[in-house]
Amino acid sequence: MKHHLDGGVRKGALTQEQADAKLAKWLEEKANKVTAKTEGLSKAQADAKAKALKAEKAANEKRAAAAAEAAKVEEEVAVEEETAEVEAPEAAAEVEAPAVEEVAAEVATEEAPVAEEPVAAEEAPAAEEAPEAPAAEESTEEKEA
Repeated sequence: MKHHLDGGVRKGALTQEQADAKLAKWLEEKANKVTAKTEGLSKAQADAKAKALKAEKAANEKRAAAAAEAAKVEEEVAVEEETAEVEAPEAAAEVEAPAVEEVAAEVATEEAPVAEEPVAAEEAPAAEEAPEAPAAEESTEEKEA
């Protein structure tokens, strides 16, 4: 740029002071353009970095939530298994107790030989339910191993 201005001074179109003022103005404008461009690029980089960080945080939160949910489900399954183990004998006892009460009511209303047959029929399902609980325990123990 200075070469062209010096050419104008030689031809007499400009004075040296005018050429120096135009050169200083042009250099200042050029520096402002460069600064604006670098700031724009820096800002774009910072925005992209912030957006990537935000996306990474969201992904980490989802991953942590999924891990917490999986742990919660595993804990619930373990609690249910323990509850099932504890309640299985109680449930068998509860099933037998109403059966005994029903038999006693039938004995009071009917003859004694007829009352013995329902007792045997009621005890059979209770006996079948009891072996199922240990089978469920065995399958959970196999999974844990």
